[in-house]
Amino acid sequence: MNNQEIVAKLWNLCNVLRDDGITYHQYVTELTYILFLKMAKETIKSKGIPAKYRWDELVKKQGVELKRYYYKLLNDLGQNCTGRIREIFAGAKSNIDEPKNLEKIITSIDSLDWYSAKEEGLGNLYEGLLEKNANEKKSGAGQYFTPRVLIDVMVNLIAPKPGERCNDPACGTFGFIIAVDQYLKERYDQYFDLPLDQQNFQRKKAFSGCELVHDTHRLALMNAMMHGIEGEIMLADTLSNNGKRMNDFDVILTNPPFGTKKGGERATRDDLTFPSSNKQLNFLQHIYRSLKKNGKARAAVVLPDNVLFADGDGAKIRADLMDKCNLHTILRLPTGIFYAQGVKTNVLFFTRGKTEKNNTKEVWFYDLRTNMQSFGKTAPLKKDHFSAFEEAYNAKDRTKIKDERWNCFSREQITVKNDSLDLGLIRDDSVLDYNDLKDPVESGEEIIAQLEEAVGLIMDVVKELKSLKGKR
Repeated sequence: MNNQEIVAKLWNLCNVLRDDGITYHQYVTELTYILFLKMAKETIKSKGIPAKYRWDELVKKQGVELKRYYYKLLNDLGQNCTGRIREIFAGAKSNIDEPKNLEKIITSIDSLDWYSAKEEGLGNLYEGLLEKNANEKKSGAGQYFTPRVLIDVMVNLIAPKPGERCNDPACGTFGFIIAVDQYLKERYDQYFDLPLDQQNFQRKKAFSGCELVHDTHRLALMNAMMHGIEGEIMLADTLSNNGKRMNDFDVILTNPPFGTKKGGERATRDDLTFPSSNKQLNFLQHIYRSLKKNGKARAAVVLPDNVLFADGDGAKIRADLMDKCNLHTILRLPTGIFYAQGVKTNVLFFTRGKTEKNNTKEVWFYDLRTNMQSFGKTAPLKKDHFSAFEEAYNAKDRTKIKDERWNCFSREQITVKNDSLDLGLIRDDSVLDYNDLKDPVESGEEIIAQLEEAVGLIMDVVKELKSLKGKR
């Protein structure tokens, strides 16, 4: 049995809990508690878990005794343990009311083919479960999940290196950082090609994140643990003053939450130059300010269209970004790839400069939106869709790329447009009247000429009629 089949079986167990009124997202959280104990046994990582709360004790219990025991287990692990165990179980509460349902889930998990799961990687199994949750519309978890193919493209183009500090300030279930870790492990033989001190760094200090939602933070911690990552994942709001200590990073990869703060209030951070009620504009400021000022630190960020054209503080933030960073590339993404249908998004790629001014000389745009198919669950985004963009992005001489989707605008051209970055979209073939969209002056002159011609024809007809009348 492969991981995909195991994920399907785990997901189908959700049907057991329908009578308890448990949502998909609650189910994944509930599974996280139970899977943690099972995986701790399978990976011989039960150290830190009191012997009375380990898996072998859990599977012995039945009925009401099991329910009481399980509730006490959650409470004690969240209050009396330390490290990752305490973080994962902090505030943990079960939504399972029927003892038989709890028993069914535990026995089903115990009977799965864990040998095969370990061969494929327990981290991959858990990641698959999170992806399944995100793809299920009823779960409402899509907002935490960026399509894996897009994550991989962003990671490949940013090209993280060993020894670099990588961060996601809105990390969700930690998908971006997991992808960075896997990218590096594939290139450095699970880090065994690195000296011991660097291996230690990669495991304990290289990767970090921040997540605001408690249950999602729990999933991120579990995901990190399953992939052998011990770096800090804060439970906090990056846009509060807690976010001020997140800085000096080499790489940032993220997809911040879309929308405005409740009631339209501005960010609670007191160090942002242009505080706004627009979350994405505040996240963008945080991101480019938290990169190292060494000319190498870089970021790839998913942002909605309004960040590209919002006026007022939006224009000031874009100007500040282009001053402090080299905003070298913007990818205009197709619609239908995120949970909210119709949301138009982009990926901004930029590198922090050593100075505070004039780091952006030109911005290259790639339009992957116009004249593209409609994406969604039945037509998923694939790696091949990005191949032409990746070729253009990596070209030594970008001017030699012959692709109508690939266009460049100078900083001067952007400044003239009030620092708007809503640029680079090509002609839409679905619009049928482009040839009719002529210059107003030219159109007016053409109409006058047509009227004059019509009047001339009418006059000729009148003359002809008069001539015929005279002959009578």
